[in-house]
Amino acid sequence: MKKAVLLFIAVLALPIAYAADCGLLNIASCLPQKLFEFIISILNAPLQPLLNLTKALLTEPVNLSLFSGLWAIILYVISMFYGILMLYSGFNFMISGYDAAKRADAKEWFKNIFIMMVLVQASFFIYSAIVDLSSILASVMINMIDESFFKLTADNIINLGLQFFFLLLYVLVLLICVILLIVRYILVAAGVVFAPIAIFLYFIPPLQDYGKMIMNFLGVCIFISFFDSLILLVCSRLIEIPLFANFKILVMIAAFSIANLLMVFLMLFSAIQSALSAKNKAVKVAKNLA
Repeated sequence: MKKAVLLFIAVLALPIAYAADCGLLNIASCLPQKLFEFIISILNAPLQPLLNLTKALLTEPVNLSLFSGLWAIILYVISMFYGILMLYSGFNFMISGYDAAKRADAKEWFKNIFIMMVLVQASFFIYSAIVDLSSILASVMINMIDESFFKLTADNIINLGLQFFFLLLYVLVLLICVILLIVRYILVAAGVVFAPIAIFLYFIPPLQDYGKMIMNFLGVCIFISFFDSLILLVCSRLIEIPLFANFKILVMIAAFSIANLLMVFLMLFSAIQSALSAKNKAVKVAKNLA
């Protein structure tokens, strides 16, 4: 019983401690304001881990070393085809005779194979550089946003009431954003394994569309964090306009909702569009062979 009383007194004392800078002349208006700020700080406490995780997933470089061993295996498998492709190009060059077009095609094959070998061998470093560039761009955008934009505030009574009413919706939208960013993180991390495959397929004319499909999908997954950060930056500037200042929580929800929809749409759309394009190409090739 005594512990419960002490705990109750401590809880009551917290708003008073928050109001330590209140004076006799403004105590009537200061105490309610400090009480609201104290309640807001309690509500922000469970939001902070989600916000920190969201910021980390948007700005921190993806750890590609998780799949470096698998990348090395894929590289070893692809390197087994180098000799076959070189022999194929040399054979075409020898049988071309005096046909200028065939000789030009054979030379083009040699050039493409050489470029492919260089890019495939350096694919890990190229992919890592692109991922780091995306992280830098996203960090620049996020660092331009005031951290108070993502938190609940007690700046006016209208916004305060809306925040209490839409708090659960905001947490839900933020949680969905975290889940989508985790999926994006995994896809980008695993993408280092598919980068050499995409390069290899791109330089094989019959398989070029499949290489493009993989590259397009990985490119969307890598740079989607930059576009998400840009959306958050634009929405954070909206609350500086008086029309939107009283609806901050709705702007926050709209910002993360747009980011969520963009991630789902772009990742799914790029994958579906690339798959359909590759399928149409395969059907066209099959008809030509028939």
